[in-house]
Amino acid sequence: MSGPQIILWVIALAVLALCMLRSMPQARRAVVETNRGFWRILPMFCVALPMAAFLSELVPADIATEWLGDDSGLSGIMIASLAGGIMPGGPFVTFPLVITFSKAGAGVAQMTALLTAWSVYALHRILTWEYPVLGWRFVAMRLASSFFLPVLAGLIMQALLPFFAINLAAP
Repeated sequence: MSGPQIILWVIALAVLALCMLRSMPQARRAVVETNRGFWRILPMFCVALPMAAFLSELVPADIATEWLGDDSGLSGIMIASLAGGIMPGGPFVTFPLVITFSKAGAGVAQMTALLTAWSVYALHRILTWEYPVLGWRFVAMRLASSFFLPVLAGLIMQALLPFFAINLAAP
């Protein structure tokens, strides 16, 4: 178990202890909800992790390096921003794909842009949640106000990289 996982377990157990101190029925509800969430997420793990492993074997290293590698610069950051915005799925799909691209030769700045675009643009989330709930006007205004964030994040990461050794393929 890694350090961050241990920290999360300690926090989760501390919050459970606080729930128990406050009220045992509240703590029971929290445990029941945790159990429900676990069984909802487990099938996604069972599909997403093998899919990411299979995809890692299919992504050609030369394409990842040419289009999204460190030397691809601004064009690679822009391609990654576009890819991140249209990439469907939640973190169980996206984060293993980022590791896959990194192992195939994608750059850290480009993966920063991809993850930022996935977080900010998320076309699948816009179509299924944001537009139906908040309307096109809000979607358009939000996208206009955050349009350059993924590219900016990638460029900032590119500027910071000489000061830090970061390897996404081996966390």
